[in-house]
Amino acid sequence: MAALPNISDIREMQAWSDHARRQGKRIVMVPTMGFLHEGHLSLVRQGRKEGDCLVVSIFANPAQFAPSEDFGSYPRDLERDVRLLMEERVDLLFNPTAEDMYPRGYQTYVDVEQVSRPLCGAHRAGHFRGVATVVLKLFHIVRPHAAMFGLKDYQQVQVIRRMSEDLNLDVEIVACPTVRASDGLAMSSRNHYLEPAEREAARCLQSALGKAEALVRGGETLAERIREAVVEEISRHPPARLEYADLCDPKELQPVEEVKGPTLLALCAWVGKARLIDNRVLAGKEP
Repeated sequence: MAALPNISDIREMQAWSDHARRQGKRIVMVPTMGFLHEGHLSLVRQGRKEGDCLVVSIFANPAQFAPSEDFGSYPRDLERDVRLLMEERVDLLFNPTAEDMYPRGYQTYVDVEQVSRPLCGAHRAGHFRGVATVVLKLFHIVRPHAAMFGLKDYQQVQVIRRMSEDLNLDVEIVACPTVRASDGLAMSSRNHYLEPAEREAARCLQSALGKAEALVRGGETLAERIREAVVEEISRHPPARLEYADLCDPKELQPVEEVKGPTLLALCAWVGKARLIDNRVLAGKEP
């Protein structure tokens, strides 16, 4: 199997993309922070169908981690990631350094003001500023025609969509369904933190989403009653600790009191040292 082409230099990456564009190639990008799992690989496979050149970036972005968060311990395994990407016939890996992405004196950030505030934004100060900034930088460097994102990180998708629309970016944002393990747990690099008993408890996020969906199908419309059922379900599965369970408009992410149409139920819970998120759009499909 041929080696996977790997670029770390920003100007070299831009030159590669400029050459592909001059040849009329459609570039598709899958941005990741590495430690790849089946969720990432599903984006890679879909990305292969979306264009001619498939670029995967691996960059653990320090700007989206608070000082108290797990940037230093975030799982990394570049050698394994490269093997997986070779098996998926990726055309190029872009693997920049933090020193190049945020050189000395760096002071420019992107703030998507409204859609980044609720849910994870209310609990992770500066997180989405870091996400929007690095994604915009990656778009300018890789110059893709389309970029693939997973709906497990639902708020992230909406932040990037809003940024792309507001800044007139010529990049198609392709959102793909959440990929789950056989036990129903949404794929996440942070699942690596879970001990076996914690993994069993973490399944409560999926069961809570299922309980909420059953209530809505049964005719319940009051958001508070649905939320109470979710809280009760998660409380039955220690050591899971709920951070938030919110029902909101699936596009603007503003809270709702009643389910009158497609409504996002977004959850976050701590299980051991793993912060896990999950979601489901009730009474309809993702917009």
